[in-house]
Amino acid sequence: MKAVISSTGLWTPKDSISNAELVEGFNAYVDKWNSENADEIAAGTKDALTYSNAEFIEKASGIKSRFVISKAPILDPNVMAPHIPARPDSEPSILAEIAAKAAVQALENAGRKAEDVDAVIVACSNLQRGYPAIAVEMQDILGTSGFAFDMNVACSSATFGIETARGLIMGGSARSVLVVNPEICTAHLNFKDRDAHFIFGDVATAILVEREDMAPASHWEIIGAKLVTQFSNNIRNNFGFLNHTAPEDDGLHGERGRRGLTDKLFVQNGRSVFKEVVPLVAKLINSECAEHGIDPNDLKRMWLHQANLNMNVLIAKKVLGKDVDIEQAPVVLDEYANTSSAGSIIAFHKHSDDFDTGDTGLICSFGAGYSAGAIFVRKVA
Repeated sequence: MKAVISSTGLWTPKDSISNAELVEGFNAYVDKWNSENADEIAAGTKDALTYSNAEFIEKASGIKSRFVISKAPILDPNVMAPHIPARPDSEPSILAEIAAKAAVQALENAGRKAEDVDAVIVACSNLQRGYPAIAVEMQDILGTSGFAFDMNVACSSATFGIETARGLIMGGSARSVLVVNPEICTAHLNFKDRDAHFIFGDVATAILVEREDMAPASHWEIIGAKLVTQFSNNIRNNFGFLNHTAPEDDGLHGERGRRGLTDKLFVQNGRSVFKEVVPLVAKLINSECAEHGIDPNDLKRMWLHQANLNMNVLIAKKVLGKDVDIEQAPVVLDEYANTSSAGSIIAFHKHSDDFDTGDTGLICSFGAGYSAGAIFVRKVA
């Protein structure tokens, strides 16, 4: 039985931070830190911190703003981190809450009831706990049937989740699968790092994958998919439950955690990532196009992972062999920034209404691991 994409959903936080706001807060922190460490800087034992720049951020990344769950503390030079209070176990977790909002929209867009869903997959980079699974909590909140589980393939989690859902359907384990991507990326970002403080935003997306015979008349046929991974340390986050044994001031929210133990937050070698991931993704797309007899130039749209505008432009150019119009590879990172696994789904959700029956497109993700996923779809209406 074929698996198709019936609908998508999107939840966006109400607050947004512009580059100008972010830079103002960061530069106030720089002034504060340099003043507090003036003697060491003068003695040459510490290097002075340097200002960030809004124009440079946009030129280097394409990002103009980002939506966030907790705005004020990020901009406070005395905090420089989101403040998301812990909830008692009797209340829904923040991750399940935002995931459920995106999931409900996806269900409504397909005219589906929660009890019609046989499985829930929470596929994201930033799970807030080890267990119980966020997906099982979502199953309870929504009232879906069957089973649920979490999975993490960093920024490729959504495409890996879609292909996992397709396998469950083709294998007969489920008829209708919700793949949900709640990403609170700001919680693992070091806002005191000039090279990375602008990269991420928060969001949640959802994709309803179903058997073809139960899908709405208007849906997306999945005509092919390919997943690849290749180990690399160039994008890494070492925070985990073992860090709980460290002294209190070594934890994620301690001062040393923010200034010294930066590998417990997001770290990357951006130049190497750019150099190594672009050809990996372009090769993946081109090889799968050949496998399925698709001329890359016949792809009406490529909904690429939203990490860096320059990276997306180069990938599209390598695939199509020419400069690409922004309409063919739409950008949402200017408004949302990098939202990890959710980025390509936001682009698909917002830039697919103009497809006619038979039009083909590509949902593609790539990120830490390295990992990359390509899902080729054709519109059925």
